[in-house]
Amino acid sequence: MPAVLLAPIGSVVAAPKPRRALARLGDAMARHGRTIRIVQWLVVGIYLGLLVVPVLFPLPPRAAHLWDNVTLAAQFAFWGIWWPFVLLSMVLVGRTWCGVFCPEGALTEAASRFSLGRAVPRWITWRGWPFVAFVITTVYGQMVSVYQYPAPVLLILGGSTVAAVAVGLVYGRNKRVWCRYLCPVNGVFALLSKLSPISYQVDPAAWEASRARPRPAPVNCAPLVPIRTMQGASGCHMCGRCSSYRGAIRLAPRAPGQEILNVAGTRANPWETALILFGMMGVAVGAFHWSASPWFGALNQMAAEALVDAGVLWPLEHSAPWWLLTNYPGQNDVLTLLDGAMLLAYIGATALVCGLVLSGLLAASVRVAGAWSWPRFHHLAQALIPMAGCGVFLGLSANTVTLLHAEGVSWPAAVAVARAVLLAGAALWCTWLAWRIAGRWSGGMRRIAAAAGIALAAGASAYCWVLLFWVW
Repeated sequence: MPAVLLAPIGSVVAAPKPRRALARLGDAMARHGRTIRIVQWLVVGIYLGLLVVPVLFPLPPRAAHLWDNVTLAAQFAFWGIWWPFVLLSMVLVGRTWCGVFCPEGALTEAASRFSLGRAVPRWITWRGWPFVAFVITTVYGQMVSVYQYPAPVLLILGGSTVAAVAVGLVYGRNKRVWCRYLCPVNGVFALLSKLSPISYQVDPAAWEASRARPRPAPVNCAPLVPIRTMQGASGCHMCGRCSSYRGAIRLAPRAPGQEILNVAGTRANPWETALILFGMMGVAVGAFHWSASPWFGALNQMAAEALVDAGVLWPLEHSAPWWLLTNYPGQNDVLTLLDGAMLLAYIGATALVCGLVLSGLLAASVRVAGAWSWPRFHHLAQALIPMAGCGVFLGLSANTVTLLHAEGVSWPAAVAVARAVLLAGAALWCTWLAWRIAGRWSGGMRRIAAAAGIALAAGASAYCWVLLFWVW
């Protein structure tokens, strides 16, 4: 295990004052658990209000504004502020959102206090759920226009919350089984938190030394992290409950990306790689692209003409209920069955093309660095996490920009510069991580070629966002 994760609690891994300040913050979180729970329930109240209240009102007229229409206000709160900046927080402070603020986490843990206490079955612990859940919720959200209308928000987010409570009532006791295995964004949060510059860190030597002292009361780790052997921050919810436990756990700084370099090599798996390459850098691209893509419009028109020529008109004339496909005639926003089929085809094709191209570049990078190895392939894929996260953040924050623009708040030059800087920074970060990872296997030109392959992959992914923001 790397020194940065195993260093004794009192050692100097970073500047002493910042390190001591973080440790004190972690201890304060442990002492003020009641305050954190109050904050969680306040967030639950806000969350439920944002979910339910807009559905009770008619859809906003064209002249409505954020400050005078509850539906637009809720839309901006969810998709303009909440989700993009929760995503950003994972990179900055780890999964603090999950442990301190997340309403679903609070609700599923509260429900589990009254749980039947059944053992978690194997189907729940399947490693593929983070990828599958991300794909399903992302695609379904596009089909029903979750960013534009309150009913789909209630259906998708509210449905997820109901499922979280149901899981808490059946499995575990005082745990967050839903968060650990089934939450649709758990996989994305776990990946992005690997980049965080802070984490709770365990000192094994201090833990062993504590065995000579009376055993302290056990800590309830709600997300089911084995805290004694905890490595990294991808599973930790940063709730602070274990801070100072056995005198061996502290909130401390670390080098950003250190977890990818030193832990992911032994823990990365095919499902994480699929989530990076085909999910965050594939499905997400298609989901944010299709409504602006001239390719989608051209293909949709070609398909419509072919159906008309064949005398098959029903796909162009019929839609589906709003909970299956966008259907708001009063807003002049209706997707026909053909539109829905082409939407699925476009997102699927985008995910397949992007994922295969990135996989090919990744495989070539592994091969030029030395002998082929699947563990090396999955480890090197982790170097692309900065670009994967940057793309999803830019896609979500595009809603922020659009909503503000509708209110007359627009800084196109500043937004363009910020997007360019984020994409360039993410690409450089990916290249640096690839350079460090490849250095464990080879040196010289092989190492340079491997890093160059990842730089090319990051550039290819960035180009997808260049198309959306600057070309189309």
